[in-house]
Amino acid sequence: MRILLTNDDGIDSPGLHALRDIANQLSDDVWVVAPETNQSGASHSLSLHEPLRMRKLDERAFAVRGTPTDSVIMGVRHVLKDKTPDLVLSGINRGANMAEDVTYSGTIAGAFEGTILGVRSIALSQAFGFESGRAVRWQTALAHGPGLLRKLLALDWPASSVMNINFPDREPDDVAGTMVTSQGRRDPGLLNIEERHDTWGNPYYWLAFERRRSNAQEGTDLAAVYAGYISVTPLFLDLTHQGMRKVLEQALAC
Repeated sequence: MRILLTNDDGIDSPGLHALRDIANQLSDDVWVVAPETNQSGASHSLSLHEPLRMRKLDERAFAVRGTPTDSVIMGVRHVLKDKTPDLVLSGINRGANMAEDVTYSGTIAGAFEGTILGVRSIALSQAFGFESGRAVRWQTALAHGPGLLRKLLALDWPASSVMNINFPDREPDDVAGTMVTSQGRRDPGLLNIEERHDTWGNPYYWLAFERRRSNAQEGTDLAAVYAGYISVTPLFLDLTHQGMRKVLEQALAC
C-alpha cells in the first residue's frame, strides 16, 4: 500500500513526524509532501497566481512552498505520478479539527483534495487542553492511530467521503473508546478581533479564538472529544442541503 502524508502545520511539525511513525506501521511505501511553512487556516486554497517550489528533504519527503491542497496535488500528480497512492493521511494536526473547524482547516482540506483526486483520505488531529503551557499528547494518537486506521481501511467507503479523526486530550490508557459522530457546532462568539498598535501608533489586528468549551450536543465530535473519546466523523464533499433543496423546488416551481 502506497501512502501519501501531508499536513497544514508544516513539514517540520511534530504531528507530521508522529503521522509518519504511524504510517510506517501500515506500509513500507510511505511518502511525505507537505507545506514548507505553517498553513493553518488555509482551508482548501490553491496557489494559482504564483509558481510552486518544492524542496527535497530525503528520498521520500518533499517540502512545497504552498498550501496543503497544493501539496497533495504535487504529491499525486507529480511526485507519485508513476504510481498513484492508495491512501492520503493528513495531519496529525496540533489541536482538534471539529465543528466549524472543518471549513477552515488545511488538514481537512488536504484529505478533501486526496478524495477529489480519487484516493481514499483521512484527516487526523490531536486535541490539547485549554490550559496554557500544556504539552500536546502526541503519544495518544501514536498509541491508537494504527489500530483505528486498520479498522477504517478494512471498510468500503463512498467515493466522495473523508474520515475526520480527532484524538482527545488524554493519556493513551485514559481514552474512553471510539465514537462515530456528527459534525458539531460551537457556541457563537468564540472568534474575536484583537486590536493592537505598532511603534508608529498605527492599528493592526489579530484574529483571536477564545479557548473554552462549547455546550456540545450529544453525538457530535465536540461532545465525544470532551468526554475522552476518539471521534470519527464521516464527512462528504457534497455540501447540498437536501431538505432545503426540496423546499426550494416547491417554492420556486413555475
